Amino acid sequence: MCGIVGYIGDRDVVEVLLSGLGNLEYRGYDSAGVALNDENQIKIFKSLGKLKVLRENLEAHKSELKAPKSGIGHTRWATHGTPTTNNAHPHTCNCGSLALVHNGIVENYKELKEELIQKGCIFKSQTDTEVVAHLVAHEFAKTHKLEDALRNATKKLTGAYALCVMHKDEPDKIVGVRKNAPMIIGLGDGENFISSDVPAIIEYTKKTIYIDDDEIAVITKNSVKIYDKDGREIQKKVEMLPWEPVALSKLGYKHFMLKEIYEQSDVVRNVINGKIFDINEPVRLPEVNLTQENLKTLSRVKIIACGTSLHAAMVGKYIIEDFTGIPVDIEASSEYIYRKSNTDASTLVIGVSQSGETTDTITAIKQAKSTGSHILIITNRPDSNMARLADSLLSVNAGIEVSVAATKSYTAQLVSFYLLALHLAEIKGSMEKSKIESIKHDLIILPSKIEALLSDTKTIKDCAKKYSGYKNFIYIARGINLATAYEGALKLKEISYINATGYPAGELKHGPIAMLDETMPVLAVLMPGSIVYEKIFSNCEEAKARNAKLIALTSEDTPAIRSLFDDVLIVPKVHEFLSPILTCIPLQLLAYYIAEFLGKDVDQPRNLAKSVTVE
Repeated sequence: MCGIVGYIGDRDVVEVLLSGLGNLEYRGYDSAGVALNDENQIKIFKSLGKLKVLRENLEAHKSELKAPKSGIGHTRWATHGTPTTNNAHPHTCNCGSLALVHNGIVENYKELKEELIQKGCIFKSQTDTEVVAHLVAHEFAKTHKLEDALRNATKKLTGAYALCVMHKDEPDKIVGVRKNAPMIIGLGDGENFISSDVPAIIEYTKKTIYIDDDEIAVITKNSVKIYDKDGREIQKKVEMLPWEPVALSKLGYKHFMLKEIYEQSDVVRNVINGKIFDINEPVRLPEVNLTQENLKTLSRVKIIACGTSLHAAMVGKYIIEDFTGIPVDIEASSEYIYRKSNTDASTLVIGVSQSGETTDTITAIKQAKSTGSHILIITNRPDSNMARLADSLLSVNAGIEVSVAATKSYTAQLVSFYLLALHLAEIKGSMEKSKIESIKHDLIILPSKIEALLSDTKTIKDCAKKYSGYKNFIYIARGINLATAYEGALKLKEISYINATGYPAGELKHGPIAMLDETMPVLAVLMPGSIVYEKIFSNCEEAKARNAKLIALTSEDTPAIRSLFDDVLIVPKVHEFLSPILTCIPLQLLAYYIAEFLGKDVDQPRNLAKSVTVE
């Protein structure tokens, strides 16, 4: 969940590190720090809170710096020890000759710490990372070569880590290693970079090398060398980054979240582009390597995801089962990895992740892959670890998403599931051609309906202001939009800290109805066309009888709806199967405006991170 950036070259090192860390703020953090190799001395500056505090700290100590030519920086999200300056990265050894930053979790740090204490190490923090710093320092005393010290130290570590380290006795190099955590190298002219994610370096270079597990990267001003776990130099492919620095700009919007909500019409176009050419032609998914022969032996589909991606998976289950007749199970990655799961070569396993770096999902995918299952990955990052595990890949093409709360990536995942379900149905011949053509047609015109929806948001904003003072919310739906209720409640919870919960509408009477009164708003997603439409309406009448405030999210503006509901949010009419793509957007805006009225940090809500790289 943390951010790493390192630089060696002739630019202003402090500015490169702070700029890079600033572009990683979306990942979530509670403290930040940098280590500078300044004329063969390691100088460390750490601060609690946002980067502006670290910048002020560095400015106050500017006179202490001479001419640093390399440095490493870090934004920390607490896993071991509370957010304090001592627990912030970088960490060092007793003599202060070494500085180290770390993403991930070292599972055996307690045992290692006891051994190091016996050797005379004095610990200043509660973190697992400081253990690694002392361990590397001890190894360096034996080898006097930083890459060898890091390699030997990591042989003793259990867990996940991306490590970046400097030593005053080797001022011309930065060394990095990774295992189950992302790390990339940026290549420049007379300068080089190392980072945990692309945004930290995109301002300076588009040329990159992706490091794999157990590989050691040694970067100097004029060279980058990669070694395997046995110390043999290996050649790595240089790849070009697909993004421009403008992707990190708000482009006049107050928050990244609002900008990303308004980008969703273009996102849908991007996802469909090159995949649907004509409603009479098959969906083209060249990176999905499933044939009719594969489908003949396919007994079931398993979808594994976390958070918002898990809600997209719920819609995926609904439509894949309906379109193909293949049974689909969905499961939270964090649950999947700790129980016996009967996946095999006849199971298609779909992993869904915005970042492609979600640790629980990566672990689950590796487990499923070991049983012979075909692995299909749906991700916004085709350059991610998860994508590299894929037998088939479906890139959602949403562009970089900076705000912690997922919006456009969720919509892109939904559209990707529709394309996949149609593709499977066409291969299998399991769906009427006229129905396939109808859904394709509505997918093609969907961006214009999103634009129409976003052209007038006054009703949503007024509704947000009206309900911003409530402490609790219930969201209800049935069928394909049940995921919409869950996702809408999650968005409100994430950025406004209001206790919002999604329920199947039919479950309202099985417990939640006890909480209903005038202080409990109930938002119902009820889209016409569904066989359960009247049932949801009936559930809402039950809530109204308990004095609950009612909000309708619908495409049908009728006297019956206006008379029952206190507030009505209207979306354009759309094929019922595609309605989750439209219905999620007003709920994103409702959450956004409520959080804004309450003065919350919309893009960086407390305790959350964009990419969850720890279990």
